[in-house]
Amino acid sequence: MELSELTGRLDERLDTAAYADLDASPNGLQVGPESGTVEHVAVAVDAAVETVERAADAGADLLVTHHGLIWGDMERVTGSNYRRIAPLVEHDLPLYVSHLPLDGHQELGNAAGVADVLNLGNREPFGSLGPEVIGQRGTASEPYAVDELRNLLADELDTGDGEVRALDFGPDEIRDVAIVTGSGVDWLGEAADAGVDALVTGEGKQKAFHEAREAGINVVLAGHYATETFGVRSLQSLVEEWGLETTYVDLPTGL
Repeated sequence: MELSELTGRLDERLDTAAYADLDASPNGLQVGPESGTVEHVAVAVDAAVETVERAADAGADLLVTHHGLIWGDMERVTGSNYRRIAPLVEHDLPLYVSHLPLDGHQELGNAAGVADVLNLGNREPFGSLGPEVIGQRGTASEPYAVDELRNLLADELDTGDGEVRALDFGPDEIRDVAIVTGSGVDWLGEAADAGVDALVTGEGKQKAFHEAREAGINVVLAGHYATETFGVRSLQSLVEEWGLETTYVDLPTGL
């Protein structure tokens, strides 16, 4: 498949353009030529040097990641920027990135994947960011105790050496759950206003302890990496449906 056709299909499916003014990450083709042929796609959460090397060793023609290499305005390709981009150029390996679009997609996204693990029904968008969303909420078919929810996520998510932690400040029975993966604790206030029993996210901040206790809501911290493997795995399945070979590069951080 032509690279331009593949990236165009991904952009359309993920509604990449809708997040152009909202995301610090330039989404879409971030590094590489705009032309070429793709037969083998590697997917990974992070565009780190090691994931690039593993993708190249697997024979990939394109690397698709959730976290890219460019954030904000990159003025110079020197120092660490150069060291991280150089392997892509050396291996002639284009990099396609989907950050917030892959968080917010209601079928393919990271939050949708966590909702699948929790078997949530009655799903709807959650996690407002301007006119778009970056998460999802839903209702459990049977209520969870906090420990049950935490243990399920610990068993099912790729936490590496990390652990799933809970701020147990909400109802004993958890039915309504909001999910914003990664660094989503800033949506704790929205979750409390929505009246959910728990917010599931990746990593926490100091202020979240007091905000959760004062709001009377449970917060489950399941790991930034662990909560954001679902989107790229969904894209892996999607491009396989389009007839391409794939490789998943798993490099859990435990964070």
